[in-house]
Amino acid sequence: MRKYRGTVLLIFAACVFILLPGCNYPLEIQNIQRDRGYAAESSNVTAAEEKPYAEQVQAAESEEKTLKEDDISQDIDKLAEDNVPESEDALGKDREIEEGNASEPEITGVIEEILGKATKELNGNYRVDDSFLLWLAGHYGRDSLYQLQQMMQGQVCQMESWYEITGKSIHVLWVEYCRETGIQESYLEKVYDRECADENQVVLDFTGDINLAEGWSTTKYLDRQNGEIRDCFSAALWEEMQSADILMINNEFTFSRRGTPLSGKAYTFRANPERVSAIAEIGTDVLSLANNHVYDYGEEALLDTLETIEQAGIPYMGAGRNLQEAMKPVYFLANGRKIAIVSATQIERSTNYTKEATDDAAGVLKTLNPDKFLSVIEKAKLSSDYVIVFVHWGTENTNYYGSDQVDLGQKFIEAGADVIIGGHTHCLQGFDFYNGKPIIYSLGNYWFNDRSIDTGLSQVVIHTDSNEIDFRFLPCKQQGCVTSLAEDGEKQRILDFMQNISASGVSVGEDGIVTEVP
Repeated sequence: MRKYRGTVLLIFAACVFILLPGCNYPLEIQNIQRDRGYAAESSNVTAAEEKPYAEQVQAAESEEKTLKEDDISQDIDKLAEDNVPESEDALGKDREIEEGNASEPEITGVIEEILGKATKELNGNYRVDDSFLLWLAGHYGRDSLYQLQQMMQGQVCQMESWYEITGKSIHVLWVEYCRETGIQESYLEKVYDRECADENQVVLDFTGDINLAEGWSTTKYLDRQNGEIRDCFSAALWEEMQSADILMINNEFTFSRRGTPLSGKAYTFRANPERVSAIAEIGTDVLSLANNHVYDYGEEALLDTLETIEQAGIPYMGAGRNLQEAMKPVYFLANGRKIAIVSATQIERSTNYTKEATDDAAGVLKTLNPDKFLSVIEKAKLSSDYVIVFVHWGTENTNYYGSDQVDLGQKFIEAGADVIIGGHTHCLQGFDFYNGKPIIYSLGNYWFNDRSIDTGLSQVVIHTDSNEIDFRFLPCKQQGCVTSLAEDGEKQRILDFMQNISASGVSVGEDGIVTEVP
């Protein structure tokens, strides 16, 4: 009979709730927190209704004290894990408890202790309460709470504790929680799940400028290949792009059939919206629109671009229908970590062809004055494990980065950036580190025209288990509208060149790994 006592108590409690007049509190996991004192928060519960309910709660709590801890723990687990089969380990543990060979702390007391000791170092900016902890126990087992309780003995826990217990950071757990409960939907905007080839690392590849404009050399070549974008890259480079967990490119043109070229602008690029299929075929996971050509045919063409990319199902950032949209990062959940990617353009610096988004007009996010973009980085950092900045900046056709880029890069990192990937200059620029965070000042062109130039992929490898980041450069060549991975002597030549144009204290290895040295 002992193992059925919890069930009997639940049935009895349900009968009492049904018979009591005016009571509308069903036994559901979502309402456990109300049963523990939250009823008074509801605006539609009158003082007259609260009193009998409070008396019920007081009586129930008094009765709970007479029950043994293991029975209460089993009852709450039944509510939290309704219709979820228990593992053999959990069943074995319950049998031990029933036989008197083990005991467990009362779950309510555990939750109260955790909440009493929790600090911002553990919870970050999230409102971790009993509802969240009950959800956690329901999805990751009661042991997750017991482990957290144990870790808090005599020390201040950090946010990394959540990952150590569940294999997911608090940022990922909070997204899952919001998805299931429907609360704080702002945390769900532009959040995408990503499966990775390796369970302990996330590989992100970044390219420079890509151009599919009608009548342009790259597009003419593509059409001669019967539209096979695969023929515009070497087999080895194609495989690299396809194998990356996340591939990001710079969309240096607009998708539209509308609009007129901006008056006075020397180069304007517009592609047929149907060509978005080539972008998808490359394996693109996310696009940056923060550049000086996405607005070449005006606001209506930019709006077409946004709609075209959305219909293709490709995430983007750096531009929007208004400033609020343009400021939104893209987030990826991968291997238990949350990665934010943010994008803005410093170009144009002396002209204003490309319009910045406003509260009621479409445009890009600019960072010539960095205040808005710095706020984007800071906000992204509060809800992410890593923040990667993809920025359009610098002076065209020079391999030497400027002091303005150095200044902006340092501000980005101080705001919370973990990696900075630069572009725009149509040629490569070197590497740097600031506060231990890597920077590549420009990737230049990637597949942009028919010139023969050095280019490359910037690769970020996040080791999700150790929280370490590897920064790597994969040398490439653009020649005759085909971009290829560089090999042998050409590969080493480009790596040596990157070493020579990088900041002091940077080492570029033969394998392309970029590190900071004393």
